[in-house]
Amino acid sequence: MTPILGLLMLLGVALGAVATGLPVWGILIGVANLGAALAMLTGAIEPGIFFALPNRVVGLLESDLLQALPLFAAMGALLNRLPLADTLFRAGLGVSGGRPTGAPAAALMLGAVLGPMNGSVSANAIALTRSVEPGLTQRHVRPADRIALIAVASTLGVLVPPSLVLILLGDAMMAAHTIALNSTGRIARIVNTQDVFRGAMLPAALFLGACLVIATVRSLRTRGTSTLRERLSLRDWITAGATLCFIATLLAGVASGAFYAVEAAAMGAVGLCLAGWLGGGLDGARLRGALDDTIAMTGALLALLIAATTFTLVFRILGSDKLIASWMSAAPGGTLGIVLLGLGIIALAAFVLDAFEIIFVLIPIIMPPMLMRADDAVWVAVLTLLVLQTSFLLPPLGYALMMTRSAASARAPLGAIAKSLAPFLIAQMLIVVAVLTWPALTHPGGSSQAVATQPTASEADIQQRFQQMMPPPLEVPDLGPPKL
Repeated sequence: MTPILGLLMLLGVALGAVATGLPVWGILIGVANLGAALAMLTGAIEPGIFFALPNRVVGLLESDLLQALPLFAAMGALLNRLPLADTLFRAGLGVSGGRPTGAPAAALMLGAVLGPMNGSVSANAIALTRSVEPGLTQRHVRPADRIALIAVASTLGVLVPPSLVLILLGDAMMAAHTIALNSTGRIARIVNTQDVFRGAMLPAALFLGACLVIATVRSLRTRGTSTLRERLSLRDWITAGATLCFIATLLAGVASGAFYAVEAAAMGAVGLCLAGWLGGGLDGARLRGALDDTIAMTGALLALLIAATTFTLVFRILGSDKLIASWMSAAPGGTLGIVLLGLGIIALAAFVLDAFEIIFVLIPIIMPPMLMRADDAVWVAVLTLLVLQTSFLLPPLGYALMMTRSAASARAPLGAIAKSLAPFLIAQMLIVVAVLTWPALTHPGGSSQAVATQPTASEADIQQRFQQMMPPPLEVPDLGPPKL
């Protein structure tokens, strides 16, 4: 009964996220406390075991990787508050020379540049709608095409490195890979964030290229598209060029390993502040607004992280993670079967949860059993990113699609939007199939994870090791009177 209680908790989180509209971190905390209280009342667990929670939270907050979160949030807030996004979009229109293909291409490229810094899909959708929709409207792009294009551009931050999503997924994959290696006895180099960055580069480039081709062909076929030319001053050109080069240098430096993500985020935040101050666009009101946005996003992420840590601790104490692992291990089809099962669970969760919520809550639960079967953790991580991105676009419940429809001023029938999204979804699914078929696409340098040559653990060995791993975090102290 105890593991079933954990599954009921997971179901309660999903239903609460859909039905109440409350922040997911609040639902996680509430469900975790309720589940823990029921377990203690029934005698399934002892209260003393929760003494491990403060140490777990402090250990998470001491991570160097989390220092990059507020800095990336500050970069995204500054880009949203300063007129830089609008300047970059208008510069893209100016480069196109008024051709009808310029506006869609500029919107997609802006999404690829801003996505890694804005972080969440909802923030990307809102920022891109504010910056891009007026220009697309002036060029008579159809409402359904506008919404579809902005929705696709808002999801590029999921896949294009080095976004917040990739940073957090890389950290979660490292923890899950460690558990999987300890459970199976394999000897391999544990995956890290840089591995995920490099693995996502080629699929991200393929998808972005496919989107540009689709948008270009559609623009050429659409009649009545305006060829309105965008006129920029010399100052605007210099601002756009300097901003683009600066952001590209930071992203390329992190993706290549030249410097850490926290260093790039710090340089980016300081650079954007200086650029805004020198350009006269960063006054006191905008700076206060950017700082408020930074604190709000950082607080939301840390609240979600602490809530997810509490939930997963209760979930593991109840033994529900072992039950899920045993069910996933019984999936037919070997390695491919269990990977497809895990990706299917992630795809379903993406209809109600954002990328951060999935990474903090779901990945620690289902990723260890997936990596116990799949040797290539980078391959699994990139597939996870691709499935997340695809699920965010699937009508009618795709998260990016719903956020874009609510933020956009244009209104269009869902059927027309789905028809406009269809070519992008087909391209995305083809890339997913290609990565599934050729894992080498996630290793552009030709190097894959080296696994020591040793006998593979049998099914019984894996089950036994998984049952033995993750013992209770602390022994329950005896608080009674001393026994003489």
